Amino acid sequence: MEIICKNCHHVFKGHYCSNCGQPAATHKINIHFLWHDIQHGLLHFDKGIAYSLKQLFTRPGHTVREFIEGKRVRHFKPLSLVVVLATLYGVLYHYFHINTFPDSSDKTLDYHEFNEWMATHFSWVTIATIPVYTIGTYIVFRKQGYNFVEFFVLNTFKASQRLFVQILTFPILLYLNGTPEIQKFSSATYFIGLILIFWTNIQFFNGMSKTKAFFLSILSHIIFLICFFIIMAIVMAIMGKL
Repeated sequence: MEIICKNCHHVFKGHYCSNCGQPAATHKINIHFLWHDIQHGLLHFDKGIAYSLKQLFTRPGHTVREFIEGKRVRHFKPLSLVVVLATLYGVLYHYFHINTFPDSSDKTLDYHEFNEWMATHFSWVTIATIPVYTIGTYIVFRKQGYNFVEFFVLNTFKASQRLFVQILTFPILLYLNGTPEIQKFSSATYFIGLILIFWTNIQFFNGMSKTKAFFLSILSHIIFLICFFIIMAIVMAIMGKL
Protein backbone atom coordinates (compact mmCIF):
# COMPACT_ATOMS: atom_id res chain seq x y z
CA MET A 1 0.00 0.00 0.00
CA GLU A 2 1.40 3.36 -1.06
CA ILE A 3 1.39 6.16 1.50
CA ILE A 4 1.66 9.91 0.91
CA CYS A 5 4.02 11.48 3.48
CA LYS A 6 2.26 14.19 5.48
CA ASN A 7 5.57 16.03 5.87
CA CYS A 8 7.09 16.16 2.35
CA HIS A 9 4.29 14.57 0.25
CA HIS A 10 6.65 11.88 -1.03
CA VAL A 11 4.96 8.61 -2.03
CA PHE A 12 6.45 5.59 -0.24
CA LYS A 13 5.80 2.14 1.18
CA GLY A 14 6.58 0.93 4.68
CA HIS A 15 6.59 2.44 8.16
CA TYR A 16 8.83 5.46 7.43
CA CYS A 17 9.13 7.91 4.55
CA SER A 18 12.20 7.06 2.48
CA ASN A 19 12.68 10.74 1.65
CA CYS A 20 12.48 12.54 5.02
CA GLY A 21 12.13 9.79 7.63
CA GLN A 22 8.64 10.82 8.84
CA PRO A 23 6.71 7.88 10.40
CA ALA A 24 3.81 6.62 8.32
CA ALA A 25 1.58 6.56 11.41
CA THR A 26 0.92 9.93 13.02
CA HIS A 27 -1.03 10.07 16.25
CA LYS A 28 -3.55 12.60 17.51
CA ILE A 29 -1.92 15.21 19.75
CA ASN A 30 -3.23 14.58 23.26
CA ILE A 31 -1.95 13.84 26.77
CA HIS A 32 -0.67 10.43 25.66
CA PHE A 33 1.19 12.08 22.78
CA LEU A 34 2.83 14.64 25.10
CA TRP A 35 3.89 11.98 27.62
CA HIS A 36 5.37 9.81 24.88
CA ASP A 37 7.16 12.87 23.47
CA ILE A 38 8.69 13.61 26.89
CA GLN A 39 9.82 10.02 27.26
CA HIS A 40 11.09 9.54 23.74
CA GLY A 41 12.29 12.98 22.74
CA LEU A 42 13.52 14.64 25.93
CA LEU A 43 14.58 11.80 28.20
CA HIS A 44 14.50 8.87 25.73
CA PHE A 45 13.77 6.56 28.68
CA ASP A 46 11.83 4.08 26.56
CA LYS A 47 14.88 2.68 24.80
CA GLY A 48 17.73 5.05 25.56
CA ILE A 49 19.06 5.91 28.98
CA ALA A 50 17.57 2.92 30.78
CA TYR A 51 18.70 0.50 28.08
CA SER A 52 22.24 1.91 27.91
CA LEU A 53 22.68 1.86 31.69
CA LYS A 54 21.36 -1.69 31.93
CA GLN A 55 23.81 -2.84 29.27
CA LEU A 56 26.72 -0.99 30.92
CA PHE A 57 26.16 -2.95 34.13
CA THR A 58 25.41 -6.37 32.64
CA ARG A 59 27.68 -6.67 29.58
CA PRO A 60 29.60 -3.38 29.40
CA GLY A 61 32.52 -4.20 27.12
CA HIS A 62 30.45 -6.23 24.68
CA THR A 63 27.75 -3.57 24.33
CA VAL A 64 30.28 -0.75 23.79
CA ARG A 65 32.10 -2.80 21.15
CA GLU A 66 28.78 -3.51 19.41
CA PHE A 67 27.92 0.21 19.58
CA ILE A 68 31.22 1.13 17.91
CA GLU A 69 30.65 -1.54 15.26
CA GLY A 70 27.23 -0.04 14.43
CA LYS A 71 24.58 -1.50 16.77
CA ARG A 72 23.31 1.90 18.01
CA VAL A 73 19.54 2.21 17.57
CA ARG A 74 18.55 1.41 21.17
CA HIS A 75 21.37 3.34 22.86
CA PHE A 76 21.36 6.87 24.22
CA LYS A 77 24.18 8.89 22.66
CA PRO A 78 27.34 8.48 24.80
CA LEU A 79 28.20 12.18 25.26
CA SER A 80 24.56 13.04 25.95
CA LEU A 81 24.43 10.26 28.55
CA VAL A 82 27.50 11.66 30.33
CA VAL A 83 26.08 15.19 30.29
CA VAL A 84 22.72 14.06 31.73
CA LEU A 85 24.30 12.00 34.52
CA ALA A 86 27.02 14.54 35.34
CA THR A 87 24.48 17.37 35.46
CA LEU A 88 22.22 15.38 37.77
CA TYR A 89 25.11 14.53 40.09
CA GLY A 90 26.37 18.12 40.03
CA VAL A 91 22.93 19.42 40.98
CA LEU A 92 22.71 16.97 43.90
CA TYR A 93 26.26 17.85 44.98
CA HIS A 94 25.46 21.57 44.92
CA TYR A 95 21.96 21.40 46.42
CA PHE A 96 23.01 19.33 49.44
CA HIS A 97 26.28 21.27 49.95
CA ILE A 98 28.52 18.21 49.94
CA ASN A 99 31.84 18.82 51.69
CA THR A 100 34.52 16.25 50.86
CA PHE A 101 37.23 18.14 52.77
CA PRO A 102 35.97 18.36 56.36
CA ASP A 103 38.25 20.03 58.91
CA SER A 104 41.10 20.38 56.42
CA SER A 105 44.31 21.72 57.97
CA ASP A 106 45.51 23.08 54.61
CA LYS A 107 44.77 26.81 54.70
CA THR A 108 46.33 27.55 51.32
CA LEU A 109 43.17 26.48 49.48
CA ASP A 110 39.58 27.57 49.93
CA TYR A 111 37.96 24.13 49.94
CA HIS A 112 34.45 25.55 50.22
CA GLU A 113 35.05 27.56 47.07
CA PHE A 114 36.58 24.49 45.39
CA ASN A 115 33.51 22.39 46.27
CA GLU A 116 31.19 25.02 44.83
CA TRP A 117 33.26 25.32 41.65
CA MET A 118 33.27 21.53 41.18
CA ALA A 119 29.50 21.34 41.68
CA THR A 120 28.88 24.14 39.18
CA HIS A 121 31.26 22.79 36.52
CA PHE A 122 30.93 19.05 37.19
CA SER A 123 29.66 18.19 33.69
CA TRP A 124 32.51 20.03 31.99
CA VAL A 125 35.14 18.60 34.35
CA THR A 126 33.86 15.07 33.71
CA ILE A 127 33.89 15.54 29.94
CA ALA A 128 37.35 17.16 30.09
CA THR A 129 38.84 14.09 31.80
CA ILE A 130 37.60 11.69 29.10
CA PRO A 131 40.27 12.67 26.52
CA VAL A 132 42.91 12.26 29.24
CA TYR A 133 41.65 8.74 29.93
CA THR A 134 41.67 8.14 26.18
CA ILE A 135 45.35 9.02 25.87
CA GLY A 136 46.27 6.10 28.10
CA THR A 137 43.82 3.74 26.39
CA TYR A 138 45.09 4.69 22.93
CA ILE A 139 48.77 4.30 23.85
CA VAL A 140 48.29 0.88 25.44
CA PHE A 141 45.61 -0.66 23.19
CA ARG A 142 46.37 1.07 19.86
CA LYS A 143 47.24 -2.25 18.16
CA GLN A 144 43.69 -3.55 18.67
CA GLY A 145 42.41 -1.82 15.53
CA TYR A 146 40.48 1.13 16.99
CA ASN A 147 41.12 4.83 16.40
CA PHE A 148 41.35 7.58 19.01
CA VAL A 149 37.72 8.67 18.63
CA GLU A 150 36.49 5.09 19.08
CA PHE A 151 38.56 4.84 22.27
CA PHE A 152 37.01 8.17 23.30
CA VAL A 153 33.53 6.63 22.93
CA LEU A 154 34.65 3.65 25.02
CA ASN A 155 35.86 5.94 27.80
CA THR A 156 32.73 8.07 27.55
CA PHE A 157 30.59 5.03 28.32
CA LYS A 158 32.93 4.11 31.18
CA ALA A 159 32.53 7.62 32.59
CA SER A 160 28.75 7.08 32.54
CA GLN A 161 29.22 3.88 34.54
CA ARG A 162 31.15 5.69 37.26
CA LEU A 163 28.69 8.60 37.36
CA PHE A 164 25.74 6.26 37.76
CA VAL A 165 27.47 4.51 40.66
CA GLN A 166 28.03 7.91 42.28
CA ILE A 167 24.35 8.78 41.83
CA LEU A 168 23.19 5.45 43.26
CA THR A 169 25.48 5.80 46.29
CA PHE A 170 24.70 9.50 46.82
CA PRO A 171 22.50 8.79 49.90
CA ILE A 172 25.58 7.31 51.60
CA LEU A 173 27.64 10.35 50.59
CA LEU A 174 24.94 12.61 52.02
CA TYR A 175 24.87 10.64 55.27
CA LEU A 176 28.66 10.99 55.64
CA ASN A 177 28.70 14.63 54.54
CA GLY A 178 31.06 16.73 56.65
CA THR A 179 32.55 13.75 58.50
CA PRO A 180 36.09 12.32 58.19
CA GLU A 181 34.60 9.08 56.84
CA ILE A 182 33.51 10.83 53.65
CA GLN A 183 37.03 10.64 52.26
CA LYS A 184 37.12 6.89 52.89
CA PHE A 185 33.84 6.59 51.04
CA SER A 186 35.24 8.64 48.14
CA SER A 187 38.19 6.24 47.98
CA ALA A 188 35.79 3.28 47.97
CA THR A 189 33.81 4.67 45.02
CA TYR A 190 37.10 5.36 43.22
CA PHE A 191 38.07 1.69 43.52
CA ILE A 192 34.60 0.62 42.41
CA GLY A 193 35.20 2.77 39.35
CA LEU A 194 38.51 1.00 38.73
CA ILE A 195 36.80 -2.38 38.90
CA LEU A 196 34.25 -1.21 36.33
CA ILE A 197 37.03 0.07 34.06
CA PHE A 198 38.92 -3.23 34.20
CA TRP A 199 35.74 -5.31 33.74
CA THR A 200 34.69 -3.26 30.71
CA ASN A 201 38.15 -3.40 29.13
CA ILE A 202 38.41 -7.17 29.60
CA GLN A 203 35.09 -7.64 27.78
CA PHE A 204 35.79 -4.99 25.13
CA PHE A 205 39.23 -6.31 24.18
CA ASN A 206 38.09 -9.91 23.86
CA GLY A 207 40.69 -10.59 21.20
CA MET A 208 43.37 -10.94 23.88
CA SER A 209 43.60 -12.90 27.10
CA LYS A 210 41.81 -11.56 30.17
CA THR A 211 45.11 -11.42 32.06
CA LYS A 212 46.78 -9.31 29.37
CA ALA A 213 43.77 -7.00 29.13
CA PHE A 214 43.79 -6.59 32.92
CA PHE A 215 47.46 -5.60 33.17
CA LEU A 216 47.26 -3.34 30.13
CA SER A 217 44.27 -1.66 31.79
CA ILE A 218 46.41 -0.99 34.87
CA LEU A 219 49.13 0.49 32.65
CA SER A 220 46.53 2.59 30.84
CA HIS A 221 45.25 3.98 34.15
CA ILE A 222 48.79 4.80 35.32
CA ILE A 223 49.33 6.77 32.11
CA PHE A 224 46.04 8.58 32.76
CA LEU A 225 47.14 9.51 36.30
CA ILE A 226 50.50 10.81 35.04
CA CYS A 227 48.83 12.91 32.33
CA PHE A 228 46.18 14.13 34.77
CA PHE A 229 48.67 15.30 37.40
CA ILE A 230 50.83 16.98 34.76
CA ILE A 231 47.81 18.87 33.44
CA MET A 232 46.70 19.78 36.97
CA ALA A 233 50.21 21.06 37.80
CA ILE A 234 50.18 23.24 34.68
CA VAL A 235 46.69 24.58 35.47
CA MET A 236 47.63 25.33 39.10
CA ALA A 237 50.82 27.09 37.95
CA ILE A 238 48.86 29.23 35.50
CA MET A 239 46.21 30.08 38.11
CA GLY A 240 48.94 30.97 40.60
CA LYS A 241 50.28 33.57 38.21
CA LEU A 242 46.89 35.20 37.60
